Amino acid sequence: MDKTMMRRHALGAVLTLGALLVPLAAMAQAKESIKVGLVTSLSGPFAEAGAYVQRGIQFAVDEANAKGGIDGRKVELKVGDDESNPDAGRRAGEKLARDGYNLLTGPIASSVSLAMVQNLDRWDALMVDVSPKSDKLTGDSCKARYFRSNHSDAMDLAMVSEWTKTLKENKFAIAASDYAWGRDSGESFERSVKAQGKSVVLALYTPLGAKDYAPYLAQLKAANVDAIWVAEGGRDAIAFVKQATEFGLIPGTKLIGQVLITDYTVNATGQDLLGVAGTLGYVADIDNPVNQAFVAAWKAKYKDVPVDYYAQAYNGMQVLFQGVKAAGSVKPADIQKALSGATLDTIYGSVKMRPEDHQLLLPNFVARMTMVDGKLRPVTERRFPASLVPPPSPLCKL
Repeated sequence: MDKTMMRRHALGAVLTLGALLVPLAAMAQAKESIKVGLVTSLSGPFAEAGAYVQRGIQFAVDEANAKGGIDGRKVELKVGDDESNPDAGRRAGEKLARDGYNLLTGPIASSVSLAMVQNLDRWDALMVDVSPKSDKLTGDSCKARYFRSNHSDAMDLAMVSEWTKTLKENKFAIAASDYAWGRDSGESFERSVKAQGKSVVLALYTPLGAKDYAPYLAQLKAANVDAIWVAEGGRDAIAFVKQATEFGLIPGTKLIGQVLITDYTVNATGQDLLGVAGTLGYVADIDNPVNQAFVAAWKAKYKDVPVDYYAQAYNGMQVLFQGVKAAGSVKPADIQKALSGATLDTIYGSVKMRPEDHQLLLPNFVARMTMVDGKLRPVTERRFPASLVPPPSPLCKL
């Protein structure tokens, strides 16, 4: 064979190999995207909290895509407004799932999640919750394709039961929103306090989106209690704290509560919550490499430390991403199998997704609002290990 023919054969081999490699490269680039449907409160009484969750989710998506995606897959995000309303949330979730964005997350209200979770199989969807706390979601309403990456009411109240043992107060009142989460929180707190031989003399459940708290504040003031357990969320929490201050109830009466010392409530109420203690789902000084990297990245972008709603939203996305990577798939059924019982590397450290009810087992925190460098910030007072988490509900049948 002469040199000309040898060159032609060599060129042909290169072209053939190139023809084979091009489809392989195209296939690698054509991995199916991770399509996340964010259903959260863009309007209604939980819009402030919804904005925090949306920012935390978007941060996780942008970070993942900047690093080349998850397992070579681009992350796509589409947002729907649940209007802080269960029916609107169900409609938004269904539309996103039907459009292919069937990896769902983001509601603030437990009532919205409860409306959505019953439809996950019908929608061929999977859901990772990052905010709702109702025990029903991992109790009698649990579903195999539902996972919670934040704390449940039962987890918070197990912590509160330990925390309240150290408090001097004996006589309590409750002010909570009259929907699933508020009821769960108030009723669980009452059981916990009574089990310690202390008393709850008044329990008020206020309408969602209430504008005038004066009738309730008058009753709370007349009850002459040592402390009030507050479980109001979003704009309701802001309105309650502002009006309680105007009414003269605080600072005279001690407030404690669940989801009370959130960043958006503090920002909206000035110094009203100074010295108030409450539960927090996240603190920025958790000491592990994953959290340190997250805090550093957040500070680099926003020039401030991340707070609980941001971090819990981010954490939920990390749970979902690890499920996709472990499954090697974006199909909800595959991710479900990969996440159930999995040990996950998170901003909270190495934690387990409990297989019995798909609840992520997390440490928990109590903080007190304190002036730090001229700004009102939550300062960690107590940390409670994940070992304190109550056992799964026997009502959950996955």
